[in-house]
Amino acid sequence: VQLEESGGGDVQTGGSLRLSCAASEVISGCMGWFRQAPGKGREGVATIDSAGRSTYADSVKGRCTISKDNAKRTLYLQMNSLKPEDTAMYYCALQPYVYCIRLSDVGNFRYRGQGTQVTVSP
Repeated sequence: VQLEESGGGDVQTGGSLRLSCAASEVISGCMGWFRQAPGKGREGVATIDSAGRSTYADSVKGRCTISKDNAKRTLYLQMNSLKPEDTAMYYCALQPYVYCIRLSDVGNFRYRGQGTQVTVSP
């Protein structure tokens, strides 16, 4: 499975971005986003399972929405009210044939993309 992210960029505090992740095929399982800032570890941002149930990190809850369009084989992350601390490389990931259990697992999923950079200036 190939995953390719897009939609990152440079925005000011309070701005919005919509990240997209195009998948080469649709496979049931847990999909999600994680991020990694320079010098920091991977942080799970959000996950969504095959039934559409989602989970969010406390740091983004209320500001981000994860969704997917199986017909387009695309996963999305709508990010609003962005803060400088949201600055990181964002990756989408897929773990096939499992339910989403722990948000922290998303950084270790079997498949992930190359990432898209999000930079939020003060």
